Amino acid sequence: MGKGDKKTKRGKIAIGTYGKLRPKRKKFRVKPTTLADQEKKELQ
Repeated sequence: MGKGDKKTKRGKIAIGTYGKLRPKRKKFRVKPTTLADQEKKELQ
């Protein structure tokens, strides 16, 4: 358990890989619109 372990977050950082414990960061996060947001747009 540590830097050599492929299944831990610290190990993924040391090895330089990604996976379930260390997902890749998305460049753009799209925020889902809610019904309240849609209604506000319609009223304007």
